[in-house]
Amino acid sequence: MAASSLLTLLDDIATVLDDVAILSKVAAKKTAGVLGDDLALNAEQVSGVRAERELPVVWAVAKGSFLNKLILVPSALLISYFAPWLVMYLLIIGGLYLCFEGVEKLLHKFMANKAEEDAAHTEKLKALADPTVNLAELEKGKIKGAIRTDFVLSAEIIVIILGTVQAESYTTQITVLSLMSIAFTVGVYGFVALIVKIDDLGLYLLRKSVSGSFDKIQRLAGRALLRFAPILMKTLTIVGTAAMFLVGGGIIAHGVPFLHHFVEHYVDVVSVLPTFGTIVGSITGIILNGLIGIASGLVVLLAFMGVKKLRSLPSQG
Repeated sequence: MAASSLLTLLDDIATVLDDVAILSKVAAKKTAGVLGDDLALNAEQVSGVRAERELPVVWAVAKGSFLNKLILVPSALLISYFAPWLVMYLLIIGGLYLCFEGVEKLLHKFMANKAEEDAAHTEKLKALADPTVNLAELEKGKIKGAIRTDFVLSAEIIVIILGTVQAESYTTQITVLSLMSIAFTVGVYGFVALIVKIDDLGLYLLRKSVSGSFDKIQRLAGRALLRFAPILMKTLTIVGTAAMFLVGGGIIAHGVPFLHHFVEHYVDVVSVLPTFGTIVGSITGIILNGLIGIASGLVVLLAFMGVKKLRSLPSQG
């Protein structure tokens, strides 16, 4: 009897773990856009710090991120337990925010003044080289800013994961949310630490190549890493921005019934095509989600600008 109960318990645990693994994969795919943006933003935040202080700053932000998760995960679980109907609205709000942020990035990219950006970058470098500048205060400001950004992005990630596991048991929700939060934090900040040190590794190999026995290989590797670092940052930014529209648009399309039926209809229409119907259907769904994301972001941006303009008008009376 005891052996039978133990086997039943082990079977239940195995089933839960299997569910957790499957749901974790789904959640990871849905949060890809936010994670890509999180990586690029955090790597950018730390990039203005002196080389010897980069890893301590990354660690400080990572600790702040863990604290953010300690606040956000229980809050999300409480919402799921007491007001599950609210999760869909939070998902749509998170999706709209993702699309809004994506549109802002695109507009900044195409409308930014190159000369002004170069001047601002030069001023930042001068400030870092100035011995009168309080680097400790500069670091604290960067860490606080990065932790604030992480809080917003972590909230989006947790809401998306919660939407994925909402139909599951409360135990599964707790397990998936907790494990994914830890994994994402370790993964993101471990990768950020790697990114910010790529150029340092390249410089180290170049210096070592002067006296090393494998000087040619080291020199080639060093130059390759120095060239790869900025390309990686740009790639992360581009992929992260594209994924924001795809993930955000997908969330909005799933949450708004007429958009959901619109996407499903056109995916079904092209899916019946011979040979490549399934592939074309998948691509059609991705494109439509992306277009919905861009359109939603533009609508939110116009609304935001309209409210901002109204507030700036002088009050009558």
